[in-house]
Amino acid sequence: QGQLAESGGGSVQSGGSLRLSCASSVKLDSFNCMGWFRQAPGKARERVARFYTYDDTSFYAESVKGRFTIAQDKANNALSLQMNGLKPEDTAMYYCVVSYYSDCYAEGGIDIWGQGTQVTVSS
Repeated sequence: QGQLAESGGGSVQSGGSLRLSCASSVKLDSFNCMGWFRQAPGKARERVARFYTYDDTSFYAESVKGRFTIAQDKANNALSLQMNGLKPEDTAMYYCVVSYYSDCYAEGGIDIWGQGTQVTVSS
């Protein structure tokens, strides 16, 4: 089945940066789609960014476009999320997700979820 392990979360002030990493026990080329979701307290889970391995395309939520960058870290067999210009509204638990054959745009297509890493941005 495979496992995902996120790291890199923490607390920063508004305008700061963090880089999340998601180590995979399965080779990244095995997945069709990889991405990040987040969930803030009392709010629904939302997609943040996703990456398609077959054509190296990436997509972002409007709320993070231009500030976050998703990328493959092939040397470490990991997926990264570079987050710059962080805002208090980015505070959430961030989850790494992958899909072997489907799209990771919707939760129904996701095969594996990581355990999550907390990001807290103070004003």
